[in-house]
Amino acid sequence: MNILKEFSVNDKCSYLSDKEQTTHYKVIEECSRAYTQELIERGYRRFGKMYFRPVCSSCDECKSIKIDVENFEFSSSQRRVIRKASNIKSYIQQPSMSRSHLELFEKYHLFMKEKKGWSHTASTAQSYYSSFVDGHNDFGYEILYYMDDKLIGVDLIDILEDGISSIYFYYDPDYTQYSLGKLSLYYQIMLAKQNQKKWIYLGYYVKDCPSLSYKSHYKPYITLSGKPDMNEEPKWI
Repeated sequence: MNILKEFSVNDKCSYLSDKEQTTHYKVIEECSRAYTQELIERGYRRFGKMYFRPVCSSCDECKSIKIDVENFEFSSSQRRVIRKASNIKSYIQQPSMSRSHLELFEKYHLFMKEKKGWSHTASTAQSYYSSFVDGHNDFGYEILYYMDDKLIGVDLIDILEDGISSIYFYYDPDYTQYSLGKLSLYYQIMLAKQNQKKWIYLGYYVKDCPSLSYKSHYKPYITLSGKPDMNEEPKWI
């Protein structure tokens, strides 16, 4: 493992429009599964070789959240989503990049720009590779979702020592009737149960951000207290 550089950036908050944010970054070459686990437990997320977390001094609204897999039970409505998608096929493999990936990624983000007002800059093969393919080492995977041999969803995950870290999911908006966002999380939970993993690390929960507040619907869950240093034991409550 080699930490190439560390730095912090001040910018407009990605989640709350009336706030500023400070984000700390680590760029790590050949990061191990064990060290990635330590970073995720302390509130970092991974995109490619970049690990980052908010370290805002005056705000603690971004809460790292993880689902208790062992004690999670699917509701009747959640089981209906799974049954409805019985004709969708899924495959897990190391992250890859194809024309289908790039076209679907672009289609999804144009849809979210229209639906939720997301800012949008056209993605390139280089930016996609650096964010979602590079740096996966021996723990990064993608789950591909197909309907009639057509790629309709891509779920990027890390399978760590005690859980699955959810990185990013995008899908074809023409198939919204299958609740693909929910389905991808249910599949992660089932995969974790099958492999005796304790947690789904679901990134950040922000109570007043509609794009992130939904995460509290998946119970039981716990959240990280504060922003522990690497030499501190993380406290999840």
